[in-house]
Amino acid sequence: MIGLGAWFVAADGPYGDGRIDNLVLRPAVHRTSGIIVLVAMVAATVHLGRLAFAGKRLDRNGRLLLAAAQVTLMVQALLGIKLLDQNMGSNQLYIHYIGGLMPLGFFLAAGWFGRSDSPARTRWLAGLTTVGLASAAMAFFIGRAYVNRGVA
Repeated sequence: MIGLGAWFVAADGPYGDGRIDNLVLRPAVHRTSGIIVLVAMVAATVHLGRLAFAGKRLDRNGRLLLAAAQVTLMVQALLGIKLLDQNMGSNQLYIHYIGGLMPLGFFLAAGWFGRSDSPARTRWLAGLTTVGLASAAMAFFIGRAYVNRGVA
């Protein structure tokens, strides 16, 4: 694949050029995406925390930060699935499935609370986002520890 060499390595296979099965994702892409997830989660958590402590309702910036965090988490999950398909990280399945997908579950629950426009709902949303940030950070740092000691 020309132009995508930093992210993917083309591999020969029975499926033909351009098929996703013939692309090999570099683990560095997943790591970089994880950093982006953490930055997006911190931004959303800090903003929602400030709104919650001030007793304010969820604002437009809060909704945008939540959406950005959710999109980065979804991309990270898809990249992780591709790496697991390549048999990378199979020794860390618990961390990947539980710790990596928990933030998406918290965002799903947060979506139920984010529809209302009350300060109490903003506090719930801030709490769920904080727990989601903690689980995303746990998955990132424990996953990095596994990779650094050569278990992956």
